[in-house]
Amino acid sequence: MKLNRKYIFGGLTVSLIGFSSYVAVNDYFEISKNLEIHAELFKELNTYYVDQTNPGELMQTGIDAMLRSLDPYTNYFPENSVEDARFAATGSYGGVGATFRVINNRVMIAAPYEKGPAQAAGLMPGDIIIEINNRDVRNLPPEEVLQLLRGAPGSKVDIRILRDTEEKLVKVVRAEISVKTVPYYGMLAPEIGYIKLSKFKEDASQGVRDALTDLKSKGQLKGLVLDLRGNPGGLLREAINICNLFIPKGKLVVSTKGKVAEWNKQYTTAGNAMDPTLPLVVLVDRRSASASEIVAGVMQDYDRAVIIGNKSFGKGLVQTTRFLKYNTQLKVTVSKYYTPSGRCIQAIDYGSKENGEARRILESAQQEFKTALGRKVYDGGGVMPDIEIKDAIFHSVTLAVLAENLVFKYATLYHQQHPSIGNATTFTLPDADYNAFAEFVKKEGFTYQTPAEKALQSVLKESEKEPLFAAVNAELRSAGQKFAAAKIQGLQQYKAELKPLLEAEIVSRYYFANGRLEWELQHDADVKKAIEVLNDAGAYSKILSPSWNIPRLETDTAGAAFQKLYFQQIEEDIED
Repeated sequence: MKLNRKYIFGGLTVSLIGFSSYVAVNDYFEISKNLEIHAELFKELNTYYVDQTNPGELMQTGIDAMLRSLDPYTNYFPENSVEDARFAATGSYGGVGATFRVINNRVMIAAPYEKGPAQAAGLMPGDIIIEINNRDVRNLPPEEVLQLLRGAPGSKVDIRILRDTEEKLVKVVRAEISVKTVPYYGMLAPEIGYIKLSKFKEDASQGVRDALTDLKSKGQLKGLVLDLRGNPGGLLREAINICNLFIPKGKLVVSTKGKVAEWNKQYTTAGNAMDPTLPLVVLVDRRSASASEIVAGVMQDYDRAVIIGNKSFGKGLVQTTRFLKYNTQLKVTVSKYYTPSGRCIQAIDYGSKENGEARRILESAQQEFKTALGRKVYDGGGVMPDIEIKDAIFHSVTLAVLAENLVFKYATLYHQQHPSIGNATTFTLPDADYNAFAEFVKKEGFTYQTPAEKALQSVLKESEKEPLFAAVNAELRSAGQKFAAAKIQGLQQYKAELKPLLEAEIVSRYYFANGRLEWELQHDADVKKAIEVLNDAGAYSKILSPSWNIPRLETDTAGAAFQKLYFQQIEEDIED
């Protein structure tokens, strides 16, 4: 769920009691002085400005600008957004249980949660929401649609949807929706387990413990893969507890340092490790952030696990929630965290801006640290994996097909036309069905223009201004048609790229998120490498030895374009 900053002025009275223990006398004076100036200026503006002012909107603008000057993790939650803040912290809320996607300004079902209210009521991916409780929502912002869908567990909501060309009224009974921190675990190969951790919510460590206990109960376990890819982080204590599953009692996990002495802390493992010797691989990518990076960084610093994937996000900041008046909240960055080796993996320096933009920490400013066994690691740029796996580099045609949601749309159509597809892990799209997809793209009106087409259009536009070039213009238009035809033919040329994306999306229509994950694990380069490493004790030991060179800088930058585009549409899905 993406939270938009919305601010409502709740009052200017601010208590300074307790500030003196945290700030210097000069700072105390500056705070008092500027609060007085701000209050007087605000009153004068609302009293004397020539046009009618809205005090709430005016204050909203001020808070917005103030927070924008800091970092993107410091957020204010007015009373009407506190439920969003609660979900961000706990992963629980009252709703219909689905993700939604905005396509062509229409809010549609992206994926119902398995066994959730939306699925039970018969809502399906691709259903376009047009009314909620008799209110037309076609022109409402997605955030307002989300608010209308939420409500007390057990309450009912009427949702009118458009499926293809048919309108349907669907009655949904809301429920308490709790997003699982461990959505999936299982065996990847004989004696090699796998645990997917999606978020560090309140029950994250218990979820990992329970999954590991169950995997161990099913037989000999010689290795484990902990998947933190796409995990944006969450609660610090849950990261510490997960580290404690694999790190012995009394070991430093993380230290935090802030402006206020209260936040200068050291956290150590409090209990006995569940399994301190089990060979472990941790998977990370560019979206593994914060608490994910604590776990990966700790495991790397103690040479306790092999890290595989891409460089992590680089968020080394810690936030806490402050409860304000009128049921409002402030989530504020209070400290930076440091892994056992002493490094901070924060990649962007928000305290040093250039032309209003925060700067990435330069390679020349990065410091060298050592793991427990003497391997070199560096601060200031996320966690670099021990083994870097390059992303697939997709052609612009493939990226455009994804951007125009044509894979999503065709998977929805395919599901409507095929009652079943067999086993999720072994599903393969027949060639005839892929050809049907190519025809579908053609009929949908593929609007993507290649750089060559754009250049041709520019030349044609200028050429048409000259009557002398009439014959040439005809040839240019003919060339444009040939470009368009070649682009459609490119769907066959780049079949190896598009077909797996189609297959994964189609599987999700029948087997939901877990089925999709099971299919993807069979084709995942990171997972294949993890299995290879865990099956080779010699290679595993070598990677964790002092002679192993952990990459300092990522070599795979081209793959970032795909991830940015493809995962952007996933991140923009709205959870409810």
